[in-house]
Amino acid sequence: MKKIVTLAGDGIGPEIMSAGLEVLEAVAPKINFEYELDAKPFGGAGIDAEGHPLPQATLEAAKEADAILLAAIGGPKYDKAPVRPEQGLLAIRKELNLFANIRPVRIFDALKHLSPLKAERIEGVDFVVVRELTGGIYFGEHILNEDSARDINDYSAEEIRRIMRRAFIIAQGRGKKVTSIDKQNVLATSKLWRKVADEVATEFPDVTLEHQLVDSAAMIMITNPARFDVVVTENLFGDILSDESSVLPGTLGVMPSASHSEGGPSLYEPIHGSAPDIAGQGIANPISMILSVAMMLRESFGENAGAEMIENAVDKTLNQGILTRDLGGQASTAEMTASIIANL
Repeated sequence: MKKIVTLAGDGIGPEIMSAGLEVLEAVAPKINFEYELDAKPFGGAGIDAEGHPLPQATLEAAKEADAILLAAIGGPKYDKAPVRPEQGLLAIRKELNLFANIRPVRIFDALKHLSPLKAERIEGVDFVVVRELTGGIYFGEHILNEDSARDINDYSAEEIRRIMRRAFIIAQGRGKKVTSIDKQNVLATSKLWRKVADEVATEFPDVTLEHQLVDSAAMIMITNPARFDVVVTENLFGDILSDESSVLPGTLGVMPSASHSEGGPSLYEPIHGSAPDIAGQGIANPISMILSVAMMLRESFGENAGAEMIENAVDKTLNQGILTRDLGGQASTAEMTASIIANL
């Protein structure tokens, strides 16, 4: 029996979480997957319930979980709160040591017209961005003087090694190609990054490693994104490139993500926000949440068949022209969810 902690959060969070859990309930008997759910307040809901976005009981439950599903947090209600909902997200990442952020990027045939790129540019795009999440310039020393400033970019070989291994393991289950992105012609951290990448590559002889400078990679992501399989990079570059990659499908509403630790539970969430402007109207797009459930089944529980069933059902639903308003259709959250379940 697997324990899944659910953090519905704020805005459209409870609506899309409900949709994701309906799909999980529908697919579980098909793959003999047994689980129990433990719903906890988090984000703004945590502030409302306990005065903090990450209540102690929520953190303790998350640490004991086999996996964590997070919907969305935040909203204008909390703009002047002493502790904002987003600080709960930073805190849970730190407490669970979630060092690897995984964002799959794929183009759905039914949604190609939404992409800002020409159809031929996005043909066959299906890659994963693996971003190191706990090191680098974001966590180095920051010094701001009156007329000068300094940010320290720190990486250890071990931090690089663990994110690199995660990328290679993901590549083994995909197209067996890793593109490591750095700026080794300038940065000392990138010289170390490239050295460690080459060392880790020897552990995975079935996977091909290539190196790209970050500026070149940014151009390729727009001009020829289909050449990527697994992209791995440090925290700052990963922040920028994962956001760049997120525009390729033309909508944030279909993009899931995962954050992994070394030995503890992983956290799965849509990459979009809480959309408070449409909360409670029953029109939110649940696909990114539903695909986050599929990612959880595959990456935390090894349930590849269940993940593929969900992904294929989403594909089929979109191809049938069942689209929520953000995708140019009129389907409600409930109608989209019901269609995906029917297509399971």
